[in-house]
Amino acid sequence: MKAPLDGIRIIDLTAMISGPLATMMLADQGAEVIKVENPAGGDFTRFAANRQGGVSASFINNNRNKKSIALNLKEPAGREALLKLVATADVFVQNFRPGVIERMGLGEDELRKVAPNLIMVSISGFGDTGPYAQRPVYDPLIQGLSGLATVQAGSDERRPQLVRTILPDKLTGVTAAQAITAALFARERSGEGQHVRLSMLDTIIAFLWSSDMGSQTFVQGDVAQQEAASFQDLIYQTASGHITIAVQNDREWQALIRALNRPEWAADPRFLTAELRQENIDARLALIQSVIQTDSAEHWLARLEEEQVPCAPVLTRTEMLDHPQVQANELLNNYRHPKGGLVRQARGAARFSASPRQPWQGAPELGQHSRGLLLECGYSGDDVQAMIDAGTIAAPDQRPE
Repeated sequence: MKAPLDGIRIIDLTAMISGPLATMMLADQGAEVIKVENPAGGDFTRFAANRQGGVSASFINNNRNKKSIALNLKEPAGREALLKLVATADVFVQNFRPGVIERMGLGEDELRKVAPNLIMVSISGFGDTGPYAQRPVYDPLIQGLSGLATVQAGSDERRPQLVRTILPDKLTGVTAAQAITAALFARERSGEGQHVRLSMLDTIIAFLWSSDMGSQTFVQGDVAQQEAASFQDLIYQTASGHITIAVQNDREWQALIRALNRPEWAADPRFLTAELRQENIDARLALIQSVIQTDSAEHWLARLEEEQVPCAPVLTRTEMLDHPQVQANELLNNYRHPKGGLVRQARGAARFSASPRQPWQGAPELGQHSRGLLLECGYSGDDVQAMIDAGTIAAPDQRPE
């Protein structure tokens, strides 16, 4: 069978991480994603650090399986070419600041003139309206404004901390990909397209609500200040490294007591119930740490596994690559990028039983598919060459594709 999104064409005007990650996920699932870039340099991440063969890891990791067309959208001919592509598309995705796409002459009204049933997707930082709508946005700003940095600190009274990965950017990409497939499904039923709008701020606040906003859930009465769950995390230092242990219920607590050979903890009044163990979490974690540090990670993991206590080693990023479970999942794949050389990447997390895995195509060179895509739209070879000569498009390979 074909890939789940085979036959879906997506016009992608996004840059950086959130939008490109969303469209790469869809490209991995079979959609034809046409990345539209400025001939003057393209997506900013092409020039990010950690480069090999002139290609950055960031660009490779967010743009595989895509085609690239380089169009100068400030020129009427460039906008006309884009509209010809939109007329053949199912989805149009952009992540400019609110209002920019309209000022470019590529707002929803203009797009629907050529593609009435188009699904248009607008990704913003803070939202379409409001006092922050026109502000520049980066991941740390969203972590701060959303409350995520305070959640990460463990208490409202402690110094806020950033999550050490760009969670708002990446989670917005995942959310956008899910919303696009939902809109495509709705169009299959109704025959009508729609405009999907989402922001990084909305994404993170919605994400936090399922587990971190309990004290803000009940509206009536005063909202108590968020108290600290614990000033320690669930990472334990052993004599030879670090491990993590997570114990949630009475059965697991009793199993932990057996694994650590501390029967006296079963009668400790601080730990008799799950509620009491939570109230006395710092004391409980300190006791566990005092025992865990007396022997090696290998010793404790074996004992914990024997008693069926949820546990795992804490690995570095490099160590993770060779862990037996990661290997068993066949998650990591090596392939050769035409410029970057041998590349290692993680496949999409979802696997489809009825869809065979397709070979990956490396992230495209800037404008790599310009000529072929415009020829498909009805431009003649001379027309395309004239646009190249005028700087309206960039096409590094001058031969027809």
